[in-house]
Amino acid sequence: MYPAHPAWSRRRRGLLTAATALLLLVCYALADRTGAAAQGAVPPAPGPAPATAAAAGDPPPDSFWGDTGAIPPAQNVLTVQILNRTNGQYPDDQVFWSFGGQTRSIAEQPYLDMPANSAGRMYFHLGSPDSQYSDFIEFTVGSDAFHGNTTRVDAFALKLAMRVHGHDGADKQVGEDYATFQEPREATWQAFADAMPPEFASLAEVQAPYRIPSPGSVPDFRPGGQHAAYMSDYARSVGMDASTQEIFGCSGPLAGDAPGCAALNRHVAELPRDQWNDPSRFYRQGPANYYAAFWHERAIGNLAYGFPYDDVAEQSSFVSVQNPQWMVVAVGW
Repeated sequence: MYPAHPAWSRRRRGLLTAATALLLLVCYALADRTGAAAQGAVPPAPGPAPATAAAAGDPPPDSFWGDTGAIPPAQNVLTVQILNRTNGQYPDDQVFWSFGGQTRSIAEQPYLDMPANSAGRMYFHLGSPDSQYSDFIEFTVGSDAFHGNTTRVDAFALKLAMRVHGHDGADKQVGEDYATFQEPREATWQAFADAMPPEFASLAEVQAPYRIPSPGSVPDFRPGGQHAAYMSDYARSVGMDASTQEIFGCSGPLAGDAPGCAALNRHVAELPRDQWNDPSRFYRQGPANYYAAFWHERAIGNLAYGFPYDDVAEQSSFVSVQNPQWMVVAVGW
């Protein structure tokens, strides 16, 4: 996964304790699946079952996105369709979206005619409208343009991917890759735990089974935490003065220094500046933001928002489409 750094090789596998792993399995089986518990087997999600395994970073095939030719034309700027891609874990009447004061299941309303000047977040919930299994995308819609992204800046909660199509044929996809959508949630969670160095071990545990928070959001990396110096010592070695939490959050003295904050998170700040934007050099040694690195590995085209300034060197999941026609958002488990 990532190059070795001190003490990592001794804990590459099994960072979750047996007790934690058991707790996760119990939580997955019991939490927030009212339909599955009450009704027995849940009908499979729409769309064909995957025929072959996909490689990391691969986009979904066209069949994953359904019949896009059937998406109704927008009366406003673009039509948004929400897809259930939970691999049969939740039926359509338990997959909810919320935007603009509306909350609907996709069984009730799978489409939204998005007007101009819409901005903010669209939230998605599994199980119930107020379920803790919840995540979001961000966007701004102009009179003739769409700008938006998936994000892991705060946390991972649900697998999300979005595809935006323009009237001129422009077509862009971002979010979790096809291989990640294919595997069970438990497998994704364990893969994250296995990939993390010891300092990041608590991320897979502290908000399980609902979220994997970003490192700047947990006590371990805050001032006074056991890993408070994890990034700050490296920053000082390259002439930058910021706390570990500020580095992960690109805040404080780094709020106005996008290149510097990105270089620290990717561990390239010690290199000449003309090498800071070379993705082949990112995350090759620690300390680094290995949380962000993991979601890049699991993203379509390896593009993800793992920290606030991840758009430096065009590595984020931001898309911009002029004269948009439709957008499809896939919600996974």
